[in-house]
Amino acid sequence: MSPQSPTDSQPVGDAAIELAGRFVAFCGKLGGVNRREAQAIVRNHGGTNVDLDDPRLDLIIIGADELPLGQHSLLDEPLRRAAAEDRLQVASETELWHWLGYVERESHVRRLYTPAMLADLLQVPVAAIRRWHRHGLIVPVREVHRLPYFDFQEVANARRLAELVAAGVAPGEIQRQLDQLARFVPEVERPLAQLPVIVEGHALLLRHGQGLIEPGGQRRFDFEALRDNASPTDASPTDAADSARAQLIDLASYMAKREQPLSIDEILEQAADLADEGNIEQSIECYRAVLFQAGPTAEVHFLLAEALYRIGDTVAARERYYAAIELDEDYVEARANLGCVLAELGEPELAVAAFEGALARHPDYPDVHFHLARTLQELNRTHEAHQHWQTFVSLAPESPWADEAREHLGLIV
Repeated sequence: MSPQSPTDSQPVGDAAIELAGRFVAFCGKLGGVNRREAQAIVRNHGGTNVDLDDPRLDLIIIGADELPLGQHSLLDEPLRRAAAEDRLQVASETELWHWLGYVERESHVRRLYTPAMLADLLQVPVAAIRRWHRHGLIVPVREVHRLPYFDFQEVANARRLAELVAAGVAPGEIQRQLDQLARFVPEVERPLAQLPVIVEGHALLLRHGQGLIEPGGQRRFDFEALRDNASPTDASPTDAADSARAQLIDLASYMAKREQPLSIDEILEQAADLADEGNIEQSIECYRAVLFQAGPTAEVHFLLAEALYRIGDTVAARERYYAAIELDEDYVEARANLGCVLAELGEPELAVAAFEGALARHPDYPDVHFHLARTLQELNRTHEAHQHWQTFVSLAPESPWADEAREHLGLIV
């Protein structure tokens, strides 16, 4: 959702900064509003909109859909030098909304995405979103009963991860190479989110000045020339991906070759690797091994349920979701997924009960309002469905599912 117009409410943040007398330019793609709306906000707060080459410029706002430190590739050398010498200020779009007080309210002034929404938006498995979250590659702005919510800046980071995976870089390899690149910028906590990282083949490269740095520390110059001069006999991305898959072995073989047994975390990581490669059956065996070795936990039952669902074993997935809820009755995402599975199995009344159980613990869970509205619609409980369509649109107006809800509300002709 776009930040509220200054005519709608007054800034509420303690750290609000006056724009009166400032000369402001926007750079890059904005995430919260379009450029015309952003410029109107600046004018309403007493600022003046100027171009990047205006000598009066003293504040540059980098769009929220750009990487936070990607400004180094967006701004030319004179602007970067002026910022380094404190002759002008560079800030992110999100910081601007904080200054003006428009992001102090929760979901009413942000785009917030659940894992399911984010997966649908990027066309990746929801399991991939969970893995990126578990490894800290994307960070939620809040969590409610294990359910993470991601804002539009994390959507940009997740989109980069999806592009890397589509290019053939395995998630585990992404993490390993990012850890290596982080050695060159120890003050940066999240290299993918905060640095201009690009991908070449299966390698992540850090853009630095006029050159590139490999994870191993080797510097490259004239990257375009190197790419253009690549040997035509080089292995294709498809060949490389096939080679990477060939190197994967199943859990039993892997354990047999180790002197020490795998730790629980290693087995879970192996399960994620196998799932990423499409070997869901072996991934399921990993989760079962964890349950056998460490005992039942709600999280592992949940992961096993998702894997079972991915191979089409809906009945077994249902039972695992039940098991997760038995171990943690506040696991709202397990309740939501259980509701979806029950609806798919032709048990809509039970699905409604599962959804209502989730909303009893988290009333503002947008996904549940959406799926509950769908189920009620199928049961011809149109009036009740209408209420949940309305609630969903108010909670998640930017969701990839919002148009379907608006159609049911008659807002789209």
